[in-house]
Amino acid sequence: MRHLHFILFQLLFVSAFAQELPEEGQPVEIDSLAPVADPKYREDQFYATISYNLMQGKPGGYSQNSFSTGLSFGFLRDMPVNEKRTYAIAAGLGYSYNNIKHNLKVTQGGGDTFYEIVPEGDFDKNKLVLHYLELPIEFRWRNSNAISHKFARIYTGFKVSYLFADKAQFYSGDGDIKIKGNDDLNKFIYGAYISVGWNTWNFYAYYSLNPIFSADAKFADGEKVNLNSLKLGLAFYIL
Repeated sequence: MRHLHFILFQLLFVSAFAQELPEEGQPVEIDSLAPVADPKYREDQFYATISYNLMQGKPGGYSQNSFSTGLSFGFLRDMPVNEKRTYAIAAGLGYSYNNIKHNLKVTQGGGDTFYEIVPEGDFDKNKLVLHYLELPIEFRWRNSNAISHKFARIYTGFKVSYLFADKAQFYSGDGDIKIKGNDDLNKFIYGAYISVGWNTWNFYAYYSLNPIFSADAKFADGEKVNLNSLKLGLAFYIL
């Protein structure tokens, strides 16, 4: 019975396939509908990045551990400035998530905030989580056209990031410490970035021009915490 079902299935398949083939001598029909070029097309209006946060301007003894994640996504209004639409300016709004894993311990007491470099092995986990709203503006070059979405691009820009939430967490055998709403963090971060690539894969780099911590953030010996963010990773774009 199973063999009979298999034979019947094969016969039905061959019959259906044969119906799709033109008879000998008949012309083969070709779909005459071709893609229509949109003279006012726009490119890459949604973006997402994944990157590694590599801290710069580090104080003495500072180190990172594990993977310090940087994620962002948002919308950019693409505004071409030439007839071929290969040059454009884009501005938009986005969100950035940063999880910096390091050995900088943050504590509070008596209305003050204290900073300490803790040796590796003296804690289980320690991280600083930062949430930003981003306002990017960029200049774009690409060799795209209205039909194909596979093209090379070089996008470079500047963004202002507003810190709206933060949390420092320190985990050890003595207990957990959580600090939220640290006033020593700069509310506004200014940075430059570049995205270079082809089609899906684009190299992404970003550098913050001012530090994450304000000048009020200091260690017991008076050294400033500072910390500028250098992000290296990949950018992805969607129409």
